[in-house]
Amino acid sequence: MTSDVEEVSGKSFDYIIVGGGTAGCPLAATLSEKFSVLLVERGGSPFENPLVMEKKYYGYSLFETDEFSSVAQSFVSVDGVRNLRGRVLGGSSAINGGFYSRASKEFVKKAGWNEEMVAKAYEWVESRVVFPPMLTPWQFTAEFGLLEAGILPYNGYTLEHVEGTKIGGTVFDQLGTRHTSADLLQGGNPENIIVLLNATVKNIIFHNNSDKNETCASGISFIRSDGTADETFEAVLSGANDSSSPLGDVILAAGAMGSPAILLLSGVGPPKHLKKFDIPIVVALKDVGRQLKDNPCISLMADSRPLNRPADPPQVAGIAKDLKFIIEAGVLPISANSTLVPVAAKLAFPKSKGRLKLNSMDPRENPTVKFNYLSKEEDLKQCVEMVEMLQRVVSSQAVTVFLGAEHKKDVLVGSEDLPGLCQKNVRTFYHYHGGCSVGSVVDSDYRVYGVKGLRVVDGSTFLESPGTNPMATLMMLGRYQGMKILQERDST
Repeated sequence: MTSDVEEVSGKSFDYIIVGGGTAGCPLAATLSEKFSVLLVERGGSPFENPLVMEKKYYGYSLFETDEFSSVAQSFVSVDGVRNLRGRVLGGSSAINGGFYSRASKEFVKKAGWNEEMVAKAYEWVESRVVFPPMLTPWQFTAEFGLLEAGILPYNGYTLEHVEGTKIGGTVFDQLGTRHTSADLLQGGNPENIIVLLNATVKNIIFHNNSDKNETCASGISFIRSDGTADETFEAVLSGANDSSSPLGDVILAAGAMGSPAILLLSGVGPPKHLKKFDIPIVVALKDVGRQLKDNPCISLMADSRPLNRPADPPQVAGIAKDLKFIIEAGVLPISANSTLVPVAAKLAFPKSKGRLKLNSMDPRENPTVKFNYLSKEEDLKQCVEMVEMLQRVVSSQAVTVFLGAEHKKDVLVGSEDLPGLCQKNVRTFYHYHGGCSVGSVVDSDYRVYGVKGLRVVDGSTFLESPGTNPMATLMMLGRYQGMKILQERDST
């Protein structure tokens, strides 16, 4: 690992991966088995940061944010909902609750993935960073509250995404140490990987192959993330020149905010939008930044008193209504000495869609996003159902007895305007996805349409968020797509 941009500048690699996040790290590790890989991450290393690595500090990184250097980058959508992006090696797996649960079998089938390879990719991840949790008293209580509310059957500990109440896996080990996707880099060939930290990619470099009359990705240009200088640096793919195409790829793994934005900054996207920023059009792809979704979340406070409890990430999930509702509970810090006890539900399959647009030409700035939460009538109706189910969990005997007579819970059922309450209180589960969807921006092999040597492998390609939490499937996706690429290279 290095933060010295000049150490990397001008060098060539078989594969260049933009984004050392949940999918990017396992992808880099896999490709490094046979090829040289540059992995570029705009943030720093997680390993010396206790706010990332120690379970007792879970949630602290979410409110200690700044514009250009914090491990979590805050943004507010046009809808007015505050959200976060990971900005550290390991990506959002370094700042989330660590809940690990696979995608449903139906999700895998709809994606058209090879089920045997998917299982092997999950197992590769799980052997390195996944552990059975040790349930805290509050998680035991939440488990009983979910069952009391009728979220059945009880499935015990399982990594599968199935209807009912379950205990999921966790990336926190028995000592409370977090294992992010950055740990998966250890599964690669260290001789073949360079990880460049604290460097932000400005755009993809393209060239035209005169022999075949095709546009090819040939490298990236990047800057220091701290903005101390305007100097731009470049790294290129091995074998890239005007008369031939490189065998490797530039692969975007910068997430649902980062990957669409990089494509737009590089001239791949809707022509009308690109012209507003005087960006030369490389490929006219109207759906870049579209089909963006965020799962609407409604949260009720089991106890809204800001007491100083130990932070407690979710370890139990309720999955209800044909997998449509996901309910989890935790203890989340809101300051250095106070916490809240939310029970939160997300709508797994929202119909409402939004869009991402550039906000400026500075790649370090957040793009502008609008998710249009609950804009579809079906989403709003399901939100009302979720609130009623949440209320049953929060009012359960298990929760009431555990928190005691003094606790102050949110009471919403009985309100004459539950749809209005949903619209006013909608929040995020931090599982936004889309913007580079399969079938509209990338093909089934995750290649960007109209360009050779350019792929996207991350949550921006998803049409829906997999499982209870997408982290497991994003880690798997990096490994899986790496295996697929190795197979492709073996057959050529």
